[in-house]
Amino acid sequence: MTGKAPKRFYKKVDVEALADGFAITLDGRPVRTPMKSKLQLPSHRLANAVAEEWDAQTETLDLASMALTGFANTALDRVRPRHKEVVDEIAGYAETDLLCYRAADPPDLVERQEREWQPHLDWLARTHGAQLVPTAGIVHVKQDAEALATIRHVIGVRDDFTLTGLHVLTTGTGSFVLGLAVVDGALEASAAVSAGLLDEIYQAELWGEDTLFTERREGLARELLAAERFIGLLLPQA
Repeated sequence: MTGKAPKRFYKKVDVEALADGFAITLDGRPVRTPMKSKLQLPSHRLANAVAEEWDAQTETLDLASMALTGFANTALDRVRPRHKEVVDEIAGYAETDLLCYRAADPPDLVERQEREWQPHLDWLARTHGAQLVPTAGIVHVKQDAEALATIRHVIGVRDDFTLTGLHVLTTGTGSFVLGLAVVDGALEASAAVSAGLLDEIYQAELWGEDTLFTERREGLARELLAAERFIGLLLPQA
């Protein structure tokens, strides 16, 4: 049984500057997260965008349309209290990164994976000094311990809000490398979607695209584009 959408209970949305961030107020009262923390945001740009989500609601609140608010809630309620666990989870993806597990055949898929995936591994090694080794097939390949330690450090120094976006991008694509590339501005989220779904896209080109895959791809694109925007709003205005 589906509950009714909550009604809009406020008239005016404002951004309040604090000593160490920005809060959203509804009729002068601060918005709180599901865990009752004040929704305190680290940048004015993000605060304005979150305020716009609240202001855009009509008679009822459409929570699905408030992606930035959802990410901020996650950062404060779920990532901040368990920062190390989230770092561990993201770092775990690097140990079995999607980009490292290649097809053995057919030749055109092998070539396509090499062409589209290897540049991202090369970027990671060049930019962050961590070389991950690809393999053919599904048998686990043990990655270099020093490379994994470097990756863990690269993740661990990120703030809770950036870590939230990185987690969404990593789990969505199955690749820490793709997620980090989007966070660092080296890859667009739309390209990360295509890279993450490369095998499925290849199969769809051969046999035709079914409705379930189309819906999955569109849903993933919406989520990753929202995460990309969330991370971008943490940065100062260019």
